[in-house]
Amino acid sequence: MQRKYSLKKNAQFKYVFRRGKSSGSKEMVLLYTRSNTLKIGFSVGKKIGGAVVRNRVKRRMRAAFDPFLPRMKKGLYVVIARPPVVDAEFKSISRSIQYLLKKQELLLPENVPVVEVETEK
Repeated sequence: MQRKYSLKKNAQFKYVFRRGKSSGSKEMVLLYTRSNTLKIGFSVGKKIGGAVVRNRVKRRMRAAFDPFLPRMKKGLYVVIARPPVVDAEFKSISRSIQYLLKKQELLLPENVPVVEVETEK
């Protein structure tokens, strides 16, 4: 996942936690709130395991989100890992993400062309 899609600031996470709509699956919870940009943050608590395990879980979730990025609606997303994600196969994580995005109707139809506008910095 490219860096420009990362949700980094604690205030942004708090905003999504406060205002976001949530839906859950066995492996994770997805929170979403509307915004002009597409940003995704991952939250993996200490209940999941040590630092090595938490970082591995975040890497796997980021990689599972990659194919869906072009079709996702703009907004702020926070993904919270649940303990079963540690033992889950990559395919299962990917299916969970797809299920959560469809459940909240956050995927654009496949036949609609996605036009991304670069902004000047």
